[in-house]
Amino acid sequence: MNEEINKSERAKRSLLRNVRKQRLKYITVLPSLVTLINGACGFASIVFASKVGRETAPGLEIYHSQFPFFAMAGYMIFFAMIADMLDGHLARLSQSTSSFGGQLDSLCDVISFGIAPAFLMLRVVETNLSFNPMIDIFVYRFLWLAAAIYFSCAAIRLARFNVENEEDESHHMSFSGLPSPAAAGAVASLIILNQEITKKILENWTIYSQVGHTIIIYALPFAALAAGALMVSRIRYPHVINQYLRGRKPFSYLIKAVAIIVIVIYYFEVALVVVFWSFALSGVVRWLYNRVIAHKPAQEETEPPPITISH
Repeated sequence: MNEEINKSERAKRSLLRNVRKQRLKYITVLPSLVTLINGACGFASIVFASKVGRETAPGLEIYHSQFPFFAMAGYMIFFAMIADMLDGHLARLSQSTSSFGGQLDSLCDVISFGIAPAFLMLRVVETNLSFNPMIDIFVYRFLWLAAAIYFSCAAIRLARFNVENEEDESHHMSFSGLPSPAAAGAVASLIILNQEITKKILENWTIYSQVGHTIIIYALPFAALAAGALMVSRIRYPHVINQYLRGRKPFSYLIKAVAIIVIVIYYFEVALVVVFWSFALSGVVRWLYNRVIAHKPAQEETEPPPITISH
């Protein structure tokens, strides 16, 4: 009996020793701080989205009049996107990539690009739609389902990336499935454009502004579902920075980059929607082209050549 107790005690001590060996002792401070800024921006987006429709604190009234909370929530997602781009580059420049940094990045990404866009989409549609009592239960369930599906797809996308990711930067030339920041940007860009249209409706109502506002509101749940499906798909998407901006490129790349920047400056809200949805749909178009159109020449080559008679 005593021997069994001693064996169990020795097993517990060895287990504790192994746990102590696995404790984290050192981290890289600067990349981790930038990663936490990413998560903080996602949290701020959720807070701003929850403020709409409730009493505003006295100190926030001036901000709410100048910058609507839904628009601020959308911009917070884009600030999180900038922090997400910077933390990985800082870690690689300092040669301090680690498993801790990767796990922290994914946890913050799930907040900023999973929970925040889903909650923001849900709040925007709920606030702007006047529900019919006969169908409001169905509509509410559909909205919650769309938000839950988007969040679930973002979580699955990030977990899959952690398993399949390679730390070598040379392998990061493309992604399998739409990256979660791009999916969040696609949803948030529609909300920012909708808030700009809403501001114009309040200043000078036109039928075109009202139609654009209504279309975006009704399209948002379907846009979230589409973005979620693209995240968990196996469609290839290019790594924009590594493929188009890093290293030596033709001079035409600079001209295109300047043109895009000018368009973004002059038509910011519209340009955001065009850029993010063009990127999201480009993978689908490329996939359809490779599956449908690109196979036709190969099938034609298998056919026997026509018989020609020489004179």
